[in-house]
Amino acid sequence: MASSTLNAKAARSSVVVIGGGVAGIAAACALADAGFRVQLLERRPYLGGRASSYEHPGTGEVIDNCQHILLGSCTNLIDLYERLGVASSIRWFDRFTFIEPGGRCSVLQPSWLPAPLHSSLSFLGAHAFSAADKLALSRGLSAFLLGVPGDSEENFADWLVRHKQTPAAIERFWKPVLVSALNEEMERISVHYAGKVIRETFLRSAEAGRMGVPSVPLSELYGRAVDYIEARGGSVHVRASAESFERMPAPGAGKSDRWLVRSADADFAADAVVLALSFEGMAAMLPHLPGGDGATGLGAQLGRFEHSPITGIHLWFDREITDLEHAVLLDTTIQWMYNKSKLQQGRHGAAGGASGGSYLELVVSASRSMVPMQRQEIIDLAVRELALFFPAVREATLLKAAVVKEVRATYSIRPGLDAFRPGAVSPWPGIFLAGDWTATGWPATMEGAVRSGYLAGDAVLAEVDRGSARSFVRPDLPAAGLMRLVK
Repeated sequence: MASSTLNAKAARSSVVVIGGGVAGIAAACALADAGFRVQLLERRPYLGGRASSYEHPGTGEVIDNCQHILLGSCTNLIDLYERLGVASSIRWFDRFTFIEPGGRCSVLQPSWLPAPLHSSLSFLGAHAFSAADKLALSRGLSAFLLGVPGDSEENFADWLVRHKQTPAAIERFWKPVLVSALNEEMERISVHYAGKVIRETFLRSAEAGRMGVPSVPLSELYGRAVDYIEARGGSVHVRASAESFERMPAPGAGKSDRWLVRSADADFAADAVVLALSFEGMAAMLPHLPGGDGATGLGAQLGRFEHSPITGIHLWFDREITDLEHAVLLDTTIQWMYNKSKLQQGRHGAAGGASGGSYLELVVSASRSMVPMQRQEIIDLAVRELALFFPAVREATLLKAAVVKEVRATYSIRPGLDAFRPGAVSPWPGIFLAGDWTATGWPATMEGAVRSGYLAGDAVLAEVDRGSARSFVRPDLPAAGLMRLVK
């Protein structure tokens, strides 16, 4: 069916999207663009969910709740950024610097060789790995050349033993890459998703493995969604929570029943509802929805999910600590350093680079050991470890600091979890599910969240026009080089 005909049908249909995180934003923007009358409800006073920023009360600085990055293979997230007009706010890098205590660096980057060999020259020259480590890494990486195994009960720590990876290869490559990408410990990581990360980052193509880092606070990226939705006839309601759902007859013969969504301040009638919530938010919503076997089954699926935390440590020094924009820090608790003074140039005043100071964010993924730690204890640990890599820390004055523990940062991508991830179609007619925890084929990432929103949008389209083949989901990035020969 022609797009104009679909838009005409959609224009007679309304959608309520509940949840203004990345998944809800993606669903709302896509459906608004297709002609639906969209009403987006978010209980917080801002959009973005876990991908947001705020003014930290102790420092007066605007900080992200935790560092978010993307890869070149994140085709749907890039599509959303292009919709919102913020694609130029992403800075792209194809060099990954691994630093050992003492300051010695190894740089992994693509070369003139075709994929999957494009990073092999830098691996061969990496000081952080011995010859035995490099042989083990070659063996481990090649295991994913032809594809990744399906989700199973095997965890990645056992996979590493089975593929005879050396201790240094594990500690200095597999852990820094995968714990950061999947926010989970090796013993709790699905082999399927570990393989997906490795294949996309290091094998598929040089473009797929590029790293994108926002150059503005996250709320500036996702806050654009308000204007986007309103410009297409929709509305955004913050500080608005759905409290009950009521099925009501639709006006006119031959039409499906509608939903009445009640909040504390208003009622919203809709032909379709998208529940774009976290898994714990969805579990909390179940008592407000009609019961039945489907609801019971979904509740059992939700009970399989667990959280994994991330800790971000924000440090403002009186001088420049390093000219690197980002780096992997080896053999310490801290895993990544992001130099926000350089990544967000001109935004941080005297304490952030404009007058010689610097602002660094340090990230510890899967940071369960830090959850019970006191703020000052974490800051002292971070400064002590940072000095192992950058001697300027020893002479610098720490002007201020902030610690952000995101205890519910992501869901834990444990082995076998895919069997319990639901699709976009819910047990209730006219209600659809979105969220990075749904069956997107991706782990807990912004790309997974956007895909879930687009998949929910596709399901709404199918409800409105059952013959439509239109899809919001963008295709995967094509493989390059020799990888094009792999099916």
